[in-house]
Amino acid sequence: MNRCLAYARAVEPQLKPVFFSLASAIETIEGFGFEAEYFVSPYWSETASYVWNSELAVRFGMVLEQVKPAVVVFDGTWPFEGFLSALVSYGKRPKVVWSSRGLVRNERADLDVTEALFDLIIEPGELGAEFKTAPLAGGGTKVVVPPVCLLRDDEILDRAAARQALGLSDGSREVLFSLGAGNLKDVSGVGAGLVQEFEQAGFNVSWAVPSIATKAPELPAGVNPLEIYPLTKYLRAFDAFVGAAGYNTCCEVVQAGVPSLLVPNDLVVDDQRQRALNTAKYVPCVVSSCNTDEERKVAVQSLLSLAAASEPVSPLAMNGAELAAEAIFSLVQH
Repeated sequence: MNRCLAYARAVEPQLKPVFFSLASAIETIEGFGFEAEYFVSPYWSETASYVWNSELAVRFGMVLEQVKPAVVVFDGTWPFEGFLSALVSYGKRPKVVWSSRGLVRNERADLDVTEALFDLIIEPGELGAEFKTAPLAGGGTKVVVPPVCLLRDDEILDRAAARQALGLSDGSREVLFSLGAGNLKDVSGVGAGLVQEFEQAGFNVSWAVPSIATKAPELPAGVNPLEIYPLTKYLRAFDAFVGAAGYNTCCEVVQAGVPSLLVPNDLVVDDQRQRALNTAKYVPCVVSSCNTDEERKVAVQSLLSLAAASEPVSPLAMNGAELAAEAIFSLVQH
């Protein structure tokens, strides 16, 4: 959702974006001023895979008939069968784009065959990536773009403005936790241990509660729950950040320049540990699984030492959304 919102904001006003989303936070998309229709994710559906894909094909097919798009952009690890079936059944062939995140643990053997179905493949690059293009087997093009960020630098609040917006005092030491929704991995144990370490170091602790969380987190006493999106806008309010090493998170902490403790999630398809280690090249950053009390103590102490000795973050190319939007618009023009 975050990357598609970034593309949509960048491609306006040349194209009118309409969303068909599996993200339950549909109101977030609408809050940015876009039309959106929701379809339940396979992870929360009680139907079998074949049935879910059949329903997806019908629902998405109806959206195609209503919107009549010039281009369809799919963002995800692997295109759903129902999505592809709907495109085949739809009479007017739109241009089809796959926003395919890199740094996955295991490549699919049939990757070349699937890539050939798309006119354009956009790979949102990791930190440090540069723009490059390559031909696809089916005649399309693959582009790698620099990191894709939802907000421009001038949309990120400075420390004083962010603290005022969140109601945080000027002189306090503040840390923000964003360890995920907890839908795929229980983070309460790791979180509680790290909260204790930061509180002992004199920090006030806030916890970002994602809108896609299926249940409210059980937070330790004294922790301040925050429902904010996007996090980037407010990150500079905090002296430190603790989060998983997802694509968006790593881009955001570098964009905001906040000292960070990254706790890779090993239950997802992308290689979060490698991404976290790469992030440490560009921002004061500690990478740790934080599974034990000792690991958590060492990680927090290391982060505070890094933050105290940190130097200004070197600027990076973070304009992947704009370059991806140019590629999408160029495809439609042709």
